[in-house]
Amino acid sequence: MLTLGDNWLTEKHIDFEYKKYVLLAFLQQVDKDFELQKLYPSLREIIKHYRQVVAIKEKKEELYNAFPAKATDVDAEKMQLVYEKIFHDSKLMQELETIINFSIPHFENHLAEGKKIYDAIESQLNIFPVGVVPLRCKEGYLFIRDGKNADTKVYEYDITLFEQSDAKYRGIHTEYIKTWETDLSITYQHIKLELLKEKQDIPNPATYAIESEWVVPLEETLLPIAKRCLMKYVEGSIG
Repeated sequence: MLTLGDNWLTEKHIDFEYKKYVLLAFLQQVDKDFELQKLYPSLREIIKHYRQVVAIKEKKEELYNAFPAKATDVDAEKMQLVYEKIFHDSKLMQELETIINFSIPHFENHLAEGKKIYDAIESQLNIFPVGVVPLRCKEGYLFIRDGKNADTKVYEYDITLFEQSDAKYRGIHTEYIKTWETDLSITYQHIKLELLKEKQDIPNPATYAIESEWVVPLEETLLPIAKRCLMKYVEGSIG
């Protein structure tokens, strides 16, 4: 898909009309993905670039406010001096600010649209454990099925904790194992038992199934949302 580079604001020409064309071309591709209910990587890209331009705008305002001011006049009515900032935006900085101010509402609109699609898909998902849930559920198996498909996609998952300077985060990694065609005899419980025979490195794996009533793209939408749903579902169990 068409993407925006990390340095799209400053690379090549810092010109409002040029950057407007680059941004709108990217957002047009995002619109096409959203129409097909393909959320990723488009939604991730939108979030990244939105945070970037907001951060640059805030930092610029901090820089401006930090500059000293000089007295230029006297307000006779209010009996106070009138100050003028010593720092003045260059033409290049003014052009950059125009680009940023144009891009922010466009990113916000697409963020809202992406969230709307995400929430709608997430709300119709059904998640439940397969068999007995062990005390340790930070790793195990995830079954994914879209209600109109007999195929069950099976993934091994692992939830890890990682820390940054300001907070702790959890991440989930999945690895595709196999696809089973589910029928009256091949149930989720049957698949779990087969996994126990084939993969004995996890003797009592936590196993969850996620079913979607809608048919949506697997890699671009269903799997990423299912992973987040699983994270939330087991969060209380892993502390």
